[in-house]
Amino acid sequence: MTDGPARILEIPEDDLTAEQKKVFDDLVAGRGKLLTPYKIWIHSPKLAAAMETTGTFLNKKGSLTEREVELTIVIIATHWQGIYVQAAHVKRCLELGYPENAMATIKAGGTPDLPDAREKAVYDLCQISMAPGGGSDEVYDQATKLLGREGLAEVLALLGYYSAVAMAMKLHRVPVPAPA
Repeated sequence: MTDGPARILEIPEDDLTAEQKKVFDDLVAGRGKLLTPYKIWIHSPKLAAAMETTGTFLNKKGSLTEREVELTIVIIATHWQGIYVQAAHVKRCLELGYPENAMATIKAGGTPDLPDAREKAVYDLCQISMAPGGGSDEVYDQATKLLGREGLAEVLALLGYYSAVAMAMKLHRVPVPAPA
């Protein structure tokens, strides 16, 4: 749902500056196409390059499982009401075996039943991270125990990175693609 026309200002490939063209070529080489958030960030080519490095690390090279990464993304996209990001990553969570009711509960603002202790720790860590204050010592200690300091750092970075993605997509009124 958007409240007006899309605001993305796409730059035709022929109009890219030399610096934008290099970043564009690198992004397309790595991803096969220019993903929508990068259509926003390419206006600041150094930012687009940095975001790609961070995003690729968090999604493909970190210590968290793909399920933990995707769960974190759904949680933060829901927090920001980033419907585009939420839809894409709920779909991926379902493909990875999360039950539909868990995703529906998160989307409704409830606490899902997550039997996997690490996934529950990710969920709980996200909740205290998005709330005011330093959060519960019990939740923090459990997340640190199960995810390690490395995993804890990666969850926090995912929350920041995908906050930027969700807000950019929402602010630019990117329409949610119809289900395939």
